[in-house]
Amino acid sequence: MRKVLAAKLHGIHVTEANLHYHGSITLDPDHCQDAGILPMEFVEIWNKNSGARISTYVIFGARGSRCCVLNGAAARTCQVGDQIIVCSSQYLDGARIVDLRPKILAFDRDNRVVDRLTYSVKADSVGGHHFEIADEKGDLKPVPLRAAESN
Repeated sequence: MRKVLAAKLHGIHVTEANLHYHGSITLDPDHCQDAGILPMEFVEIWNKNSGARISTYVIFGARGSRCCVLNGAAARTCQVGDQIIVCSSQYLDGARIVDLRPKILAFDRDNRVVDRLTYSVKADSVGGHHFEIADEKGDLKPVPLRAAESN
């Protein structure tokens, strides 16, 4: 079994840090539903401003609030306004990677969704894999090249 990406909230901004709550991250259920993140699901959080990386579980805030609140110990890792990445994962047999279609939401400064993407992996004819990113219309987006390929 391999741990792989299941859903991602990319570039969502922290709206509050509540040190005295029990713990967790509070998110707008609309964002979570769009991406496929469940309440009480464990997620990894990566702070784009500080580089801090933590793991905690999701609780739902008010629907439509666009909230992103770090609670308890997690509140020590982020400041209001910091841009973070929230990722959920799942375990699956490596051969099933071609069946997975993680949803990625990208956000503006006010935590409005500005882009909806889907990642996918296809098997190629020589037993390798090909990674693709599609927008919500199904149009393929360019995949960033490795440094060696961009020279």
